[in-house]
Amino acid sequence: MLRIESMHVDLAGHTVLRHVDLQLEAGQTVAVVGRNGAGKTTLLRSIMGLAPARTGRLLLDGEDITRKPAHRRAADGFGYAPEDRVLLPTLSVMQNIVLPCEVLRVPRHEIRQRIDAVLVSLPQLEPMLARSGAALSGGQGKIVALARALMVGVRFVLLDEPFQGLAPALARQYGDALRALRVSHPQLCVIVTESNASLLDAVQSRTLHIERGAVREETGGAVRASEPEPSASHHG
Repeated sequence: MLRIESMHVDLAGHTVLRHVDLQLEAGQTVAVVGRNGAGKTTLLRSIMGLAPARTGRLLLDGEDITRKPAHRRAADGFGYAPEDRVLLPTLSVMQNIVLPCEVLRVPRHEIRQRIDAVLVSLPQLEPMLARSGAALSGGQGKIVALARALMVGVRFVLLDEPFQGLAPALARQYGDALRALRVSHPQLCVIVTESNASLLDAVQSRTLHIERGAVREETGGAVRASEPEPSASHHG
């Protein structure tokens, strides 16, 4: 369980996240919905340790990880797929997805087990494994980025705007993959950001709305507001 307490995050001297109080539990698929510039990306980056909190705490099973760097959070079971995928074009798809595990020195037999588990949820990945990272379409790259995040994200997977730029058929496939994760990885907490809430219909178990850096939880069709501040900056 990850607990975020009273977190504020600044970028370039401007407050981007304010008064964030969240509890993220195993087995949840959490949709974070908001317009461009609302703070969605910064929220994921702060959870991953890439955007440091100015104030507040992040507690993983009671342990304070607020100052723990991103690579240590990856070792704790956090996986992150940024919006722009960031695949290495000179490596094969297989090499791209196992690279984080190799950096973390995960044993070879465990890497194989993780690959097998990922292929259960993402069967469309298997024909791509030998391809170059440079030979992928945008939609294929999104699937590979999801697989790479799953390889290290054994507890939390953070997906930033995964539907962005996908054709409708590929968006449906990606949604199917997220639904399959809820079956194949029942203890995994998946946090997905999106501007269009309808793309996450039937995928999420919980919906958060973010506006001007303040997170509000949707409860039974209503939105419960966190305490806002009078001004905000517009960062993603």
